[in-house]
Amino acid sequence: MNHAFAPDKHQLRRSFDKAASTYERAAVLQREVCARALERLDLVKLDPGAILDAGCGTGFAAQALRKRYPQATLIGLDIAPAMLHAARTRIPKWKKWIGLSRDVFVCGDNERLPIRSGCVDMFWSNLAFQWAGDVTTVFAECQRVLRPGGLLMFTTFGPDTLKELRKASEGDGKIHVNRFIDMHDIGDMMIGAGFADPVMDMEYLTLTYADVRTLMRELKAIGAHNVAAGRERGLTGKRVLKEIESRYESFRQDARLPATFEVIYGHAWKPLPRVGPGGRPVIDIKSG
Repeated sequence: MNHAFAPDKHQLRRSFDKAASTYERAAVLQREVCARALERLDLVKLDPGAILDAGCGTGFAAQALRKRYPQATLIGLDIAPAMLHAARTRIPKWKKWIGLSRDVFVCGDNERLPIRSGCVDMFWSNLAFQWAGDVTTVFAECQRVLRPGGLLMFTTFGPDTLKELRKASEGDGKIHVNRFIDMHDIGDMMIGAGFADPVMDMEYLTLTYADVRTLMRELKAIGAHNVAAGRERGLTGKRVLKEIESRYESFRQDARLPATFEVIYGHAWKPLPRVGPGGRPVIDIKSG
């Protein structure tokens, strides 16, 4: 990834910390994508003992995963401490009092997981991988913490996400919208990280708004505004904002402004060790 488009992790943490109190109200798209990804688990045969919810946010997915797999230990991980605090509040106090809660919450980065190797059976992540500076590192970390035979299931955004806002913002040559990775490149990264049987698909979801400022306020409310390292520092000037609003008007349809999101769904398995006829592990030796 171009360094200018790589996320500023300090700003990323601050953005999501600030958004923790407004996220639930504004995260309509995130909940919808999560629900669609959860439906895909109906096709997967797995009885996980430990699940890592990477980028757990306020705990919406964790709540659903806890209901689906009541015997599993659930590890909620997020880069923002305030998000983790919000996720903890979803657990009924009585479960904590009588020791029925198996949930563990960890503050950390998907590119450097504070999780020991080979300890989780399912790696789940809903709309978090796009915040990584290097997605190949994220997949290497997924591979590391999963047990052999474990499942990776995730969603992320593709390049056409917020294409209208990106087009409307191109006039001043500055970075106003984050960049996202193509589905096929993500599939190649998964294979490169050693995952087996990767499955990828994509769909477009479109939200509509009365005006550009409402869209921008919603992005800010979920912590998803521009955090690229090469972004313009400080507030966007009134003149620039008016120019963006004016250019965005060319996309208006039926009195509403569209905001397109390219949603990518992916899952793959960490392979089981290969064994020979005598039950011994098979080790591939590459020449030269």
